[in-house]
Amino acid sequence: MRYLHTMVRVKDIEASKRFYCEGLGLKETRRYENEAGRFTLVFLAPEGQEECPVELTYNWDPEDYDGGRNFGHLAYETKNIYDLCAHLAGMGYTIHRPPRDGRMAFVKSPDGISVELLQEGESLAPAEPWASMENTGSW
Repeated sequence: MRYLHTMVRVKDIEASKRFYCEGLGLKETRRYENEAGRFTLVFLAPEGQEECPVELTYNWDPEDYDGGRNFGHLAYETKNIYDLCAHLAGMGYTIHRPPRDGRMAFVKSPDGISVELLQEGESLAPAEPWASMENTGSW
């Protein structure tokens, strides 16, 4: 058994790439367009971890995707959870579960996919504004 990828359906490739690439730092590793099937697949992965991609599936015909939380979440480890959360918040994304403990946070993609952010190694010391920030919405 070998892990291949995680697939999430998206409504807007560019909005999703902004979140995953500019926000989380993933890179596009490959793209596949299928005119007969009317879909585009975009594979994104962390630098040096191309074997662990997320597949963004864009169906050309409009569809509503409800319940992104039903599939669970993606999880990424980061060198500094506070810096990453500040970066994402600065881009206009809501940190739904702030890293109060210096260890874990949750944010959502433009398509409502929950993304868990985990601090690499030991938890960071509690720091403001995160330590006193309340949860927002669901994750």
